[in-house]
Amino acid sequence: MLINLSIKNYVLIESLQMSLSGQLNTITGETGAGKSIMLGAVGLLLGNRADTKTLLSIDQKCVIEGLFDISDYSLKSKFEELDLDYAAQTIIRREIAPSGKSRAFINDTPVLLDTLKDLGNYLLDIHSQHDTLLLAESHFQMDIIDSFAGNSSEKSTYHNSYQKYLSIEKRYRKLKNSAADLKKEYDYNKFLLDELAAAALQNLDLNELEEEQNLLDNAEEIKLSLNQAIELLDGNEFSSLPALGQTQQLVNKLSGFSEKYKNLADRLQSTYIELSDVKREIENEESLTEHDPERASQLSEILGNLYRLFKKHNTNSLVELRTIEESLAEKVSSVENFDLELEKLKLERDYAFNEVLEHGTKLTESRIQISEMLCTEAKKVLHQLSIPEAELRVQLTPVEPGPTGCDDIRLLFSANQGIPPQELKKVASGGEFSRLMFTFKYMMAGKQALPTLIFDEIDTGVSGEVARQLGIMMKKMGKNHQVITITHLPQIAAMGEKHFFVYKKPGLNSTVSQIRELISEERITEIAKMISGDNPSLSAVESARELIG
Repeated sequence: MLINLSIKNYVLIESLQMSLSGQLNTITGETGAGKSIMLGAVGLLLGNRADTKTLLSIDQKCVIEGLFDISDYSLKSKFEELDLDYAAQTIIRREIAPSGKSRAFINDTPVLLDTLKDLGNYLLDIHSQHDTLLLAESHFQMDIIDSFAGNSSEKSTYHNSYQKYLSIEKRYRKLKNSAADLKKEYDYNKFLLDELAAAALQNLDLNELEEEQNLLDNAEEIKLSLNQAIELLDGNEFSSLPALGQTQQLVNKLSGFSEKYKNLADRLQSTYIELSDVKREIENEESLTEHDPERASQLSEILGNLYRLFKKHNTNSLVELRTIEESLAEKVSSVENFDLELEKLKLERDYAFNEVLEHGTKLTESRIQISEMLCTEAKKVLHQLSIPEAELRVQLTPVEPGPTGCDDIRLLFSANQGIPPQELKKVASGGEFSRLMFTFKYMMAGKQALPTLIFDEIDTGVSGEVARQLGIMMKKMGKNHQVITITHLPQIAAMGEKHFFVYKKPGLNSTVSQIRELISEERITEIAKMISGDNPSLSAVESARELIG
């Protein structure tokens, strides 16, 4: 629960401190005094956006701080999830600098606004007049039904299956829509692929082909040069090899005279052996070298085709050409296997859709199971709030699966006997809207632990005995939950464990809002003023005493 609230330099509030009761707190004051401004400040603690327009004094920062007792909220695991230090008494602070920069802290640890929103949902539930208008909306009515049904598990399972279905359906539509474009490209891609496949790129080596072509083109010149080389090496007695052999024999005779002659003889022998080996290789190459016009023509065709493909595909690399071939093969294959892939994806989509229907049915059943009980209990509360002939029904209409299920939910209401229940926005008055909204909040508070409940003039459009009953119920809610209500009705103001009064006071440069807790005779006087005006009569004062009890 909210123990203390501190607001500084916010809109009309210069400085404000509130120490709240753990039960029912009532806030009253003149119209425009700043009661709802406080809710705006509290909203900042919940992560709402802010800017420099919220500053009363533009050269000072705005600071809003709330001290919460969360010892009974079982939030340790939530703090661990958010990577925060847990404290039974937790401080949430929000600062808005004159520059417009906003900072948020939980127990002095800087946090993002999303973290503030996440934790704030467990601490405060603010009901404004805008929320009462939302009651007419189908999605809000569905949230009410689901809150009472406690079907968060079913909703989560359904949501996951629905998102999965949407993902598959999107892929299916994308594939189907791309079919026409793919088929247009197919013929051209198939032609390019066949052309590359015919070139047998995997078996080709450009360097080897170009070298072989060069050899064939110059075969006659090469053969003539090789023959001349053989002739010079060993064609007659004056050739290199015979002369080298004779030289080696002459030097070998001198080996006995000196070691250096022996070394020279050995070197001459090695040279003779090496030159003989060279001659044999030249002879072998000469025998293999033949002019082959047919092979030369074949190579010319292969290389000419390769050069043409290089130019066509804007590359000069066989590796890149093979990559292009693989890419074309994938594109062609994707079209050739398109129908099979489309059918496979269609089956996957249909299966996912059936799962959506299955989980949607369970979600619908959870809503049906709670609807009758919800209406029965709500009618009892509405009877206490002076709508004795109230009729309430939940109308569930099957619809195509959507984000929230397979139902369209409508709360049908009638306040008068003999008039069939109709949609709320068609038949409910402002006062009836307020009482209906309060009814659902009251029922929920009786069934589960709620955070601090804040009501902003939920009593709009009611008075007299209805107002008294509202006050009694709020007081009852306050026994188990902290309740803060902004009210203009004395019957409700008198029920508070604590009563705070908001008023305007001239400041240094402008009028500012102040708040103080009313005690004893101050409270009696304020409630008497709410009954009969600024100068309350004795009877109004006595009525105030009676209301406070």
